[in-house]
Amino acid sequence: MNRDESTPTPAPDSATDLGTAATTTAGISVVKQSAQGAELARQHTLGGIYAFAAYLLWGFLPLYFLLLAPTGPWELVAWRILLSLVFCVLLLAVTRTWSRLGAIFRQPRILGLTALAGGLIYINWQVFIIGALTGHVIETSLGYFINPIATVLLAVLVLRERLRLTQWIAIGIAALAVLVIIVGYGSFPWIALTLAASFSVYGLVKKRVGPVVDAVSGLTLESMWLIPVAGVILIVVNATTGITMGTSGGLHALWLSLVGVVTAVPLLFFAAGARRASLTVIGLLQFIAPILQFITGAWILQEPMPFERWIGFGLVWVALTILTVDSIVHARRTRAS
Repeated sequence: MNRDESTPTPAPDSATDLGTAATTTAGISVVKQSAQGAELARQHTLGGIYAFAAYLLWGFLPLYFLLLAPTGPWELVAWRILLSLVFCVLLLAVTRTWSRLGAIFRQPRILGLTALAGGLIYINWQVFIIGALTGHVIETSLGYFINPIATVLLAVLVLRERLRLTQWIAIGIAALAVLVIIVGYGSFPWIALTLAASFSVYGLVKKRVGPVVDAVSGLTLESMWLIPVAGVILIVVNATTGITMGTSGGLHALWLSLVGVVTAVPLLFFAAGARRASLTVIGLLQFIAPILQFITGAWILQEPMPFERWIGFGLVWVALTILTVDSIVHARRTRAS
């Protein structure tokens, strides 16, 4: 018998091969997880940068609007609506994302929510610009300081969420702050409360819309719904005080024509940041805008800050500190569990 035929060929060591394969697979998995972790960390950092840029730009908006004198608050918000729509349409054309906008038109419920969001953001824009141009920049900052507390309160009234004790304490202190300002300062802070209410409800509506509507399509639709409002405002302004666009020099016309870009860019930055950064980071960064607005009003524009108003703001800051610490502690406990 031939030796090659009588001696069986040794079988492969299947256990060794399987072990080697498992080790290789595990190594690849570790590398992939490491790469994914690095990419996730990069995205979180990028999200924080985007959100910081958005709040930084929002913080300096009052100064930009003051550059646009003699344009009044009503004409200014009309141009803000029209030019925001123009800018968004250009973005849609450049990015070729018309299909996303078209998909929204086939969803009546979502379309209706964008119309509601448009109405709310109009109220917010109009009141903010009135405050910025009439010497109430400090009060606009109070509105955005109160906004996180108004959002928590809205969660109770609309979403039927149950609050923790510390959240109730923060709401109570904020309510006391408003009362102190009304009684001590002698005026009802309607600008601050309107800004807080409109933006918190706007946030709730955007949450209902969810990821179905991207940032550019959302702002496009919200601006589109407000076109009739802008048209009526410009007709009334033209018939009364007169439209200032093109009548106050080339530099003024340039600044005014950029109001759509100034409106849309921070909103797009915010949308990009909110998708990437954690809620804790967004929650902490949201105080940048009202802090900058407060500094602008109190130190740059020299708006009055009597003792009673300092007490009211101090109480609001205490409430926000309690709310922020509670949110951070709760987030850490949730991750740990």
